[in-house]
Amino acid sequence: MKTEPARTRPDLLAAPTAAAIETWPTGASVDVDEVLVAPIDATLADTAAFCEAYEVGLEISANCVVVAGKRDGVTRYAACVILATTRADVNGVVRKMLDVRKASFAPMAEAVELTGMEYGGITPVGLPEDWPILVDSRVVAAPHVIIGSGVRHSKIALPGPALGALPNAQVVEGLAKEAPAS
Repeated sequence: MKTEPARTRPDLLAAPTAAAIETWPTGASVDVDEVLVAPIDATLADTAAFCEAYEVGLEISANCVVVAGKRDGVTRYAACVILATTRADVNGVVRKMLDVRKASFAPMAEAVELTGMEYGGITPVGLPEDWPILVDSRVVAAPHVIIGSGVRHSKIALPGPALGALPNAQVVEGLAKEAPAS
């Protein structure tokens, strides 16, 4: 995978992701030039296929999942950022953080419409401003992670701590549990 600064390749990013990169705060703990992007085969965007084809370890591959729950007739959304070796604790930690009775993965069409991103490429970079971004502590502990770019034909590589520093991000200990071995 050949990476280059994401700010120089908006063609490899979803529009909301490109806008977030364009407005990356000056003086942030991670410089915008540390946010890299690389084109990939769109048919290999799913985590397992991507990691196998591009020889990327699951332990540095991060996933962003959109979770929804209702309270008083209002749907509340959050993004969960976890390593590919883990599973988000949706009906434990996430449900409590959203303050809803039941939480589940948002339906694909809804997630795509609300984020302006492609399913299988959703990233926390450029999500709606009012959504909490819950980042598992293992993600920010990783020196570098690879995550979606908002589209299926590329991936973003950036320091793990950058994801914990995004607007509305909250680093959560125990957000995810180790995934069972397959």
